[in-house]
Amino acid sequence: MIILDTSAVVALAQGRQALHRLVDNIAHTPGDWLHVPALCLMQAESIEKGTAGDVIALPGILVDPLHQTAAATVGAMIRDGWGRPDICHTLYVATPHIETGGMSIILTGRESDYPPGILTVDIDSPGMLGFH
Repeated sequence: MIILDTSAVVALAQGRQALHRLVDNIAHTPGDWLHVPALCLMQAESIEKGTAGDVIALPGILVDPLHQTAAATVGAMIRDGWGRPDICHTLYVATPHIETGGMSIILTGRESDYPPGILTVDIDSPGMLGFH
């Protein structure tokens, strides 16, 4: 599963070419989605007006809700110092669950926001997920 955090959502809305190519490829792959934690979408909209609408209008984007189990877990993560609400929601979504299976990839412009052992890919890295 590929997850876009707040910085990746903002970059996508600003027209980052590699991210748009990724969205296009995902849209043409049946059953694949780019996951956006709801709190990342909220934070991105608070940073730049119109970001949320621009991103959710794209094909292949799935917003992961903050349901009751996620809310309790994310709240505990924030309390325990794992980071801001959007970072903790991203970490929650990235954690393997029965329905999602294995390791997730977090696309981010802020790899330092995540603890060691979390698979992150910098959106500015050359060849990000094979896109140049």
